[in-house]
Amino acid sequence: MTQDATFEDGHEAPLNLGALTGDDLQVLSALAQDAVFPITEMKWAAKQARFALLVNRFRWEDGALAAPGPKHRPERVQSLLVVENVQRIASQGIDRKDTDTILSLLSITFEADEDGSGHVMLTLAGDGAIRLQVEALEVTLKDVTRPYAAPSRHMPTHPD
Repeated sequence: MTQDATFEDGHEAPLNLGALTGDDLQVLSALAQDAVFPITEMKWAAKQARFALLVNRFRWEDGALAAPGPKHRPERVQSLLVVENVQRIASQGIDRKDTDTILSLLSITFEADEDGSGHVMLTLAGDGAIRLQVEALEVTLKDVTRPYAAPSRHMPTHPD
């Protein structure tokens, strides 16, 4: 008998997840929500058809957040968000020349075409967006450092 994994199963383990379908991508999007990154940490390797972000991801999967206390503080972890098969990139609402800009990722979605290609949309806070034209959906999210205390010491919130 198989059983679905729970948040508790991955409590202290680093994430290393992939998405090949829209449903998979919803999971990655939830885990990457509220990740922050300097604009300088976006890289497109055109020859390899790869777009990557080094983000400071909020650890939403940490079940201890439901019962915060002295041992459980909000945490972040540096993670690589990589999109493969990228043919073209477009952005709006961000100025790549302003190297001091810090961006906040709100969601990742996939708009599929009939042939399996489509667009990966990275929606950013403040009306920014990055649109990646892809031949096929292939996205990974991998933690690359140990978790650290969130500098704000608070969970991200979204006012109504």
